[in-house]
Amino acid sequence: MRALFVKQDHASPAGPVGEAFTDLGYDVSEFLVVPEERYHSPGVTVTFPDPARFDAVVAFGAVWAVYDDTIGSWIHDEIAFTRRAIAAGVPVLGICFGGQMLASALGGRVLRASEPEVGWRRIETDRPGLIEPGPWLQWHYDRFELPDGVPAVARTPAADQAFVVGRSLGLQFHPEVTPATMELWLGNGGAAALAADGMDGARLLEESFAVAEAAATRARTLVHRFIRDVAIRPQIMPPMTSQPEPPSGSQPRLPAS
Repeated sequence: MRALFVKQDHASPAGPVGEAFTDLGYDVSEFLVVPEERYHSPGVTVTFPDPARFDAVVAFGAVWAVYDDTIGSWIHDEIAFTRRAIAAGVPVLGICFGGQMLASALGGRVLRASEPEVGWRRIETDRPGLIEPGPWLQWHYDRFELPDGVPAVARTPAADQAFVVGRSLGLQFHPEVTPATMELWLGNGGAAALAADGMDGARLLEESFAVAEAAATRARTLVHRFIRDVAIRPQIMPPMTSQPEPPSGSQPRLPAS
């Protein structure tokens, strides 16, 4: 079995999500969209692989917003790639930006959230046998708006947190995060971004160490349930849709969405 991990940027370790796929016997390949040297000028040209070559696709988070096509046409190309994966019956797991992109590919929208959501938060879940209440790591300034007929299966007061469509699972939170990931994000501009919004990166790192073991177990369990319960569901065909317009005056914020 082959899994493709789509990494939007260089600061996206797979953490326990990657470990779980390996434990399940997947041969994991990684596809980097924006190289590290283009991190501050991400308008790259990208040719995505054929998703039908893989048995699962995981789309990770990003510092950019799905609706911000000014950074490069690759966002539209990745949405098209995701739609091809769904049409080919390839299970897709979308994480944060990846979950927002999956919602967009299915006919939903991505909007600026009314408030940022950052920290280890518990969620309300309708399917605890698939998605546990957490806490899960939140770090996003945008949110997905699901297409008609697609219910959220988990949520917080700030945003919907998960949905299932066919063989695909979209998440707003970050199950892949470890203390090492948090250190990377904070050092990659995240600490300054949090401070600008009155939040404490050092405290967030302390919390990440405190919950690390339990959070990693939850993440691995989530992946196992995704493969066991979601990836075997009936195939669907994605609707034809165009990328939504960005909300007026909104700007993406570092380091995750």
